[in-house]
Amino acid sequence: MELTAKDFIEYYKEIVSMIEKEKDYLCELDRKLGDGDHGVTMSIGWQAIDEKLEGELASEEDCGKINISVGKTFLSAVGSSVGPLYATGFLRGAKAVKNKSVVNDADLAAFWIAFAKGVKERGQAEVGDKTMIDTLEPFFIKLEESFDATADFPSAFAEGVVAGEEGMKSTKDIVSKKGRSSRLGERSIGAQDPGATSAHLILKSFQNFIEVHAAKAEQASL
Repeated sequence: MELTAKDFIEYYKEIVSMIEKEKDYLCELDRKLGDGDHGVTMSIGWQAIDEKLEGELASEEDCGKINISVGKTFLSAVGSSVGPLYATGFLRGAKAVKNKSVVNDADLAAFWIAFAKGVKERGQAEVGDKTMIDTLEPFFIKLEESFDATADFPSAFAEGVVAGEEGMKSTKDIVSKKGRSSRLGERSIGAQDPGATSAHLILKSFQNFIEVHAAKAEQASL
């Protein structure tokens, strides 16, 4: 599989639309654990990114520069703790696709593994803390393991998304150990973590994107 810088831009535009669609749901999840603004916070960050995508990034052909801008823009727009986390993810991912206008399977695997590991390193959370790491760590472990075995990025990514979704769902059954929600103690059991949920939605959006991309490429070759 190959993606261009334009494809990255199109994918990020799809995240913008997806976040707007899921904003109320994410806020609803967050009301059970925090101050109920996670969807709004994500929307603010991605709306700021959308302005960049429509403006100075519209003709950018360096995948690395696109992701650097996405990370820095999100950080600038979002003042909450999620800002530095996603910013670190995109900046780490940018290094894997630096100076490339077209990326292949190996580049994409390196991008997403670096992204997820960057978020984990910045947040210093572990699986079981009831955070976005409950989605991202199972995801990158499975992606890395599967891609090393098969060199097939789409299938490895899909397996990673499944592992991440299982991690996301597991947050319903654990006590929050990080952030504002940790003050709830046992009362946090039963609520799915909003950060783990938005992380899963972003990954799932990319899976959908590359599946559509592959189908179009196959159709064009007929």
